[in-house]
Amino acid sequence: MAQMNMQQMMKQARKMQEQMLAAQDKLKDIEVSASAGGGMVKATANCDMQLTSLTIDPEAVDPEDVEMLQDMVLAAVNEVLAQAQETAGQQMSAVTGGLNIPGLM
Repeated sequence: MAQMNMQQMMKQARKMQEQMLAAQDKLKDIEVSASAGGGMVKATANCDMQLTSLTIDPEAVDPEDVEMLQDMVLAAVNEVLAQAQETAGQQMSAVTGGLNIPGLM
């Protein structure tokens, strides 16, 4: 009887592992976007934590104030990566049923 429960538990664990792998693979296809400087700098990333696009409005390029442009780029990239991480966490949580599995995300 206990062996049957163990077999059933192992089967469920394998199924969850397959679902987690599929969800992780899907993360590269989910994109999020953020902007800074009133939309002068826009960043897009996938939920696999890869920056996929960075757009800078030509009006944001002021040779006299490169630091402001750098700050806007950092703000947009940091925001889009935070959104990507949050979305990835939500996707994985849907698979794990809210279980906090160390090292997963």
